[in-house]
Amino acid sequence: MIMYSFENLLARSKKYIFYLYSIYVLGWGFTPYPTIFLGLILGTSFSLYNLWLLIRKSNQFNSRISEGKAARSLGTISRMAAAGLAVLIALRFPEYFHFISVIIGLMTMYVVIMIDYFFYIRGQAWEER
Repeated sequence: MIMYSFENLLARSKKYIFYLYSIYVLGWGFTPYPTIFLGLILGTSFSLYNLWLLIRKSNQFNSRISEGKAARSLGTISRMAAAGLAVLIALRFPEYFHFISVIIGLMTMYVVIMIDYFFYIRGQAWEER
């Protein structure tokens, strides 16, 4: 039985995101919509950073709890600040980044996590047979 750990989730998510990056770069280079694809790249980059930050904070949180020490937060404010920075960049440079694409890119990681979990559950069902 395969463990569903945060480190494995991050490794698989990075792999999926890099595949998406390759599609985004092709779209940026070969379509007449470069701002849309640059917005997706920017939003997805901040989304990946937010996942890395969440996993790092979760590991710190777990280790502090297991040591019996007081645990701090999971970094919600810093993740919101990173998303806000992505939005500010898109607003400051609208000639390079499409605003709605940045928002979609920020949501990309959640879709990747749901798809990854679906494949994990499906793989568990196949192992039980």
